[in-house]
Amino acid sequence: NTIMCLNNYMKSFTRIKKINGQEYLYEITPYYDKEKKQIRQKSKYLGKNVEGVPVRVRSQEKVPKKVLSHGEFVPLKKIIEDLELEKTLSEVLPAKKVWPVLTLAMNYAIRPRGLTHIQSWYEGIALHEEHPDLPLSSQSLSRMLSHIGESTANLEFSRKLIQRISTCSTLVYDITSMSSYSQNISLLEFGYNRDGLDLPQINLSLIVDKDLGIPVMYDLYPGSIADVSPLKNTIQKIKSQGVRNYTLLMDRGFFSTDNIDEMVSAGLSFIIPPTSTLKKVKEAISSIHSRIDDPENLKLYEKEPLFVMPIKIEVGVNKLDGYAYYDQKREQMERNTFYKRLYDLMEVLKAKNLKPWMNPSEIFREIAKRDAGFIDWRAVNGKFEVSLRKNAISQAINKMGKFILLYQGTFSWDECLALYRSKDVVEKGFDVLKNDIEIMPSHLKTNSSLKGYLFVAFLALILRMKLSRMMSDAGLNKRYSVDGLLTELEKIKAMILPDGEKIVTEITKKQREILDALQLCA
Repeated sequence: NTIMCLNNYMKSFTRIKKINGQEYLYEITPYYDKEKKQIRQKSKYLGKNVEGVPVRVRSQEKVPKKVLSHGEFVPLKKIIEDLELEKTLSEVLPAKKVWPVLTLAMNYAIRPRGLTHIQSWYEGIALHEEHPDLPLSSQSLSRMLSHIGESTANLEFSRKLIQRISTCSTLVYDITSMSSYSQNISLLEFGYNRDGLDLPQINLSLIVDKDLGIPVMYDLYPGSIADVSPLKNTIQKIKSQGVRNYTLLMDRGFFSTDNIDEMVSAGLSFIIPPTSTLKKVKEAISSIHSRIDDPENLKLYEKEPLFVMPIKIEVGVNKLDGYAYYDQKREQMERNTFYKRLYDLMEVLKAKNLKPWMNPSEIFREIAKRDAGFIDWRAVNGKFEVSLRKNAISQAINKMGKFILLYQGTFSWDECLALYRSKDVVEKGFDVLKNDIEIMPSHLKTNSSLKGYLFVAFLALILRMKLSRMMSDAGLNKRYSVDGLLTELEKIKAMILPDGEKIVTEITKKQREILDALQLCA
């Protein structure tokens, strides 16, 4: 009897929908969704309701009034809903700016366009039907970005986002440079350029919640500021956001006696590799060289052998705990790369023709760069005569495969290593900002417009990194890049019929697999 009732319940039936005063008939077919474990319905258009009989509309009425881009926005709108971004933005921005900002962020997350093209792009997407009157002219957007840049919206947004969703157990902190030809942005200054460009720059710091895989905070600094300088301000800002009991993961660019003092004094939990310039670090590396590969230090990490020793290193007035690691597989790879690079460099130098007007020292430094210390040279008859410096090479080889992580807190050797290796999440964030979101477009003219643009880019980065994490959790990252997945979903269109009915185009098997894997409905 139960089976018969269920079969009867799952039978198709006809439903009347009234649209703009006209009745239309649809065939409704129930089906059981195994993923969501619930009964859902499919709808098939039959025609106009003429005395209970479906009558197909005339041929000219079958032509859609509009065909709009739809599929690529499905995952982004779900992320906005899940992370409560609309709600959070509405608490820090005027209501009329919330959807223009979100719309701009979705554009930058999918395929960035100049401000002059946003209005035309928006008129061709399904989101326009939900929010038809957004002020998206280039003048309106420029004013909006400047107003945001003049406000503290970024800090207020981060505080509320962190309170609402962040785990804050492990925060990854790093800084990157962004270069520009602009002459009007005073934040642009010459400094150490991580991309090797001879241009003024600004420095952008980013804090990523490792567990969520999304950025939760960022800050701007003038381009001449070194990595080690902003950390004190960052710690104060993290504290002001209400974050407590977190572990900070940093690269060796932040290692300095002052920074260590600052973090120890603040009672922070952190993991950081030391630079080899400090005398105590050099002594520690030398002391472990002969003992690290003792069989008693052998561990297994991710099914690979690894030698590990606990160590202590004095950094100023602080004595930090740490672990020394020796990876023989990594050592061999580093040796091979190093020797090949030296061989290629020697060949380039020997083949170089030196003109009488050339300065050999400058030419050598320009070619050898970071490997100049491994090569002896002299200029003879317009050519370089070169040889390798054995002692310098030997010292470099001795360090290969070995590295140290210092920490404050309570970490086992494998916890320390796993956490530190997870910091590549922020590197991926910088890569997305520079290569996918176009972090420094040419139209920016003032500090305030730059700051407003970076706020929108920050939101776009949240969308892309969250989508990337969703793809990874669903196993889709093995078949698609973020751009590849969005491109596939772009093929799903929304058709607006003359009667105002919205119909989504047929979904292919490949698109269905993506939507099901991400637990999305088109």
